[in-house]
Amino acid sequence: MSEERRELKAEASPGLRSGEIDRAADESATPATQSQDIASHLGYVLRSMRPRQWTKSLIVFMALLFSINDRWEISEPSEWAPLLGWTALTFVLFSVVSSADYLLNDVIDRESDRKHPEKRRRPIAAGQLSVRAALIWAGVLAALALGGGFALAGPLTWKIGATLSAYVVLMVAYTFVLKHIVLMDMMVIGAGFILRAMTGALAVDVPISPWLYVVTALGALFLVINKRRAELTLLESSAAEHRPILQEYSVPLLDQIGALVTASTLIAYGLYTFTAENLPENNAMMLTIPFVLYGILRYLYLVHTQEQGGSPEEVLLRDRPLMINILLWLATAATVLVLFRD
Repeated sequence: MSEERRELKAEASPGLRSGEIDRAADESATPATQSQDIASHLGYVLRSMRPRQWTKSLIVFMALLFSINDRWEISEPSEWAPLLGWTALTFVLFSVVSSADYLLNDVIDRESDRKHPEKRRRPIAAGQLSVRAALIWAGVLAALALGGGFALAGPLTWKIGATLSAYVVLMVAYTFVLKHIVLMDMMVIGAGFILRAMTGALAVDVPISPWLYVVTALGALFLVINKRRAELTLLESSAAEHRPILQEYSVPLLDQIGALVTASTLIAYGLYTFTAENLPENNAMMLTIPFVLYGILRYLYLVHTQEQGGSPEEVLLRDRPLMINILLWLATAATVLVLFRD
């Protein structure tokens, strides 16, 4: 309710009942005030959709990137433009369905979020967006994404809709059950990223090396492990009040698990560059390994010395060396795939 309407209610005659006061306030609301209320509401909804976390869905483009070597005709836009369009649409659908999950998750976690120094500013935790409105928007966004996935034209549409549906089921299970199970709370995040990569491959109808799925899952696990570590470090003794599962972890344990996953991620990516069938046979893709190594080391540096990592998307978007490294990795990978086409 706007400040103008609050003032009207405060100045209303004491003899009026609360319902009459509300009606008086509603009748006095000008179109400009109503538009302002709608704009504020939509702003809170957009914030709750967490658009910055849509960067996670960029992984759907991996299948398109790594199919350059045997699917793209660079000089023929009619060959690759449709593939780019399908992938972009898949990215939008996954971003929308992810936002639906964020809204549901914020509703369930609103009490614990109020105990977090940063998450308490989220619209639902702050009381700026009602629980009822958040659930309605979550349902609408999920319906739009799933409907879009099943409605796409082409022989593989049901598979795209099916993977989006699987993601919804997985995330709902995570929100209500899996996030309370030690270790499983982190592993399910990796499964979500695998579904993203799989949907990207289905959008352009290309097979993906199993090693790339392994790298995707391990990379996601690497990020969530360091996120848990950052939460423990930031919240200390009150960590379990914000996220109960954190009482099952300790910084030394997460450091050991992180060391295992870090090494496994680098090894898996190295094996991918040498063994994937859709990559150049001269193993030129190995030129991208140094960028992956630097990215991992840089992220660990930010987590352990700069106390970052609690919000991976913020780190990826704000740290200039890391952003430059990602762009160089993309440029090198694309160059290798274009120059050494089969």
